[in-house]
Amino acid sequence: MTTSVDTDAAPSVHVEQESSNKAPSIKLKASLAPMTALEISDFDPAHFEQELSAKVAQAPGFFENLPVVIGLEKYASSSLDFEQLLRICKAHSVKAIGVRGASLELQEQARAFDLGILAKQKEKSPAYDSDELAAPEPAPAPEAQTIVQASKVIQHPIRSGQQVYAADGDLIILASVSAGAEILADGNIHVYGTLRGRALAGVKGNTSARVFCHSMAAELVSVAGQYKISEDIPSSALGKPCQVYLEDESLKFKELEY
Repeated sequence: MTTSVDTDAAPSVHVEQESSNKAPSIKLKASLAPMTALEISDFDPAHFEQELSAKVAQAPGFFENLPVVIGLEKYASSSLDFEQLLRICKAHSVKAIGVRGASLELQEQARAFDLGILAKQKEKSPAYDSDELAAPEPAPAPEAQTIVQASKVIQHPIRSGQQVYAADGDLIILASVSAGAEILADGNIHVYGTLRGRALAGVKGNTSARVFCHSMAAELVSVAGQYKISEDIPSSALGKPCQVYLEDESLKFKELEY
């Protein structure tokens, strides 16, 4: 038995498949960008709008299109008029993107408005009276370790409209910061020049952070969320070497002595 080949058969068609080696166009990465929290203990729409309007009027540039997280750790009610809340925020150019510290009931309500759900902030360990607890056995001394926090050093002036952020460390600027510029750090901020823009230290809640500058003329200064605008900065600090720090949940301005 012989086998023949039909030379008149239709030619085979070769289809090239798209290469699977194409570089991915998206990537998911963990991010800890600084975020302002709008903490609410109760919600009366008229009163809330009045308070928010006053805050925005103090520093309109700071709040323009500002993304915020709604902090509900101190909100006792099981219901919240999110529709009214978001309407008021939007009217003042404040963009609510999620809720933090919300009860299960409030989380369900927030999801209905496409708000993200963030975990509650970690609380500090409670203080105990030394008379109430027996002293623990002394633990063996650990080996000495040197922990170096990363610092971001900028050697040129920060111009109006620019933003510089130092994650997980201090921000050191060896020049001046112009009005309309914004500098942020998880740790301290050092400005070896005139500070005219906005400076936000301890943006992740570090209450020990400080702001240092050779000449204070800031539009806004903030430490761990507590802030003052230019009109509220003591006149005794203006134009002078200064440090800004938190004491009893209030910002203090102290002249630096060389």
